[in-house]
Amino acid sequence: MKRINTTTIPKQSFSPMQQIKICYVGSNFTELVFSDPFSDYEINNSLSLQLLYSELTNKSSFELPDVLLLEVETDECFSFIQNIKKLPILQNVLIFLLSKVNNEEWKAKAKALKVQDLYTYPFNSNHLHDRMNYLHQIKSIAFPEAHEEWTGEPRDLCYKMPLTKRLFDIIVSGILLIMLSPLFIIIAIMIRSESEGAVIYRSKRVGTNYHIFDFYKFRSMRTGADAELVTLAAQNNQYKKGKESAFVKIVNDPRVTKTGEFIRKTSIDELPQLFNILVGDMSFVGNRPLPLYEAEMLTTNQWSERFFGPAGLTGLWQISKRGKTDISERERKQLDNDYVSQHSFMLDAKIILRTFPALIQSAKV
Repeated sequence: MKRINTTTIPKQSFSPMQQIKICYVGSNFTELVFSDPFSDYEINNSLSLQLLYSELTNKSSFELPDVLLLEVETDECFSFIQNIKKLPILQNVLIFLLSKVNNEEWKAKAKALKVQDLYTYPFNSNHLHDRMNYLHQIKSIAFPEAHEEWTGEPRDLCYKMPLTKRLFDIIVSGILLIMLSPLFIIIAIMIRSESEGAVIYRSKRVGTNYHIFDFYKFRSMRTGADAELVTLAAQNNQYKKGKESAFVKIVNDPRVTKTGEFIRKTSIDELPQLFNILVGDMSFVGNRPLPLYEAEMLTTNQWSERFFGPAGLTGLWQISKRGKTDISERERKQLDNDYVSQHSFMLDAKIILRTFPALIQSAKV
């Protein structure tokens, strides 16, 4: 079928993983095309959902868009998405919705259909841009064959852990888990005696090659602490200097329990990550795996480099700036990139030796 009312934006010089093709249905096409930051993308406009469905079902896998960006005006949009989800060829296309009204029913339907996000006007277009870019990078990591077919270039950004580093991780983490098992029991009793809830706190983290995994720590906060993060981050984020920050670190966090304060100060809360190291989610030395809400802020060429090196329990940031309130967001990002470009067995050995005096931190962050 011949495309109707299509505009193509010239691509700029950025990495293949950022070349996103968007198919848009809505009334704000002109505004979207010429606005920052979407002027970097190739955006095609379809006049209606019916035309878009017909176009998509007549395309080969090489011609499909990366993202469907749809303005929600009626329930017809959700029927369209339901039909799209039934087509195997469209399973990996990202779907974002835009709404001019705050409709809880639409939010529930979007969640049930597992669309990537629903944004209600007014919203920060940079957030939407970064979210698209982040999820597109994850898709490229997860489906390297599709990336190569689409760009004509092999994806060579994946980090592969050296055998010696992996063997070291397995042997040492296994020995430490056995030796520290009595301490694990004592800490578990201390945590449960002070507050109800699970002893081990699990959170989704983004590590090497954008791999998402369950990250383990001893619980150091009261239960329900995650729900308070947004409010606290707006008021007392160490990294926030009058603008949005990719990292969140709360100074004098009121959610921390007395036992939690002790295990955080001595870094005992990090010991369950030995399980993560043993199974290969991360290594002893590398860049810290980030929570999803932090990782999705680091999607530019310059800062996404940190994800193409080993993720680790300790690293350059921990031995140089951990616990210090004067570290800037840019310094932390640069330390992560420095490790990716310089890491070696000797550097790892130096970092491990310097980690022990850095374990005890005075700042309550």
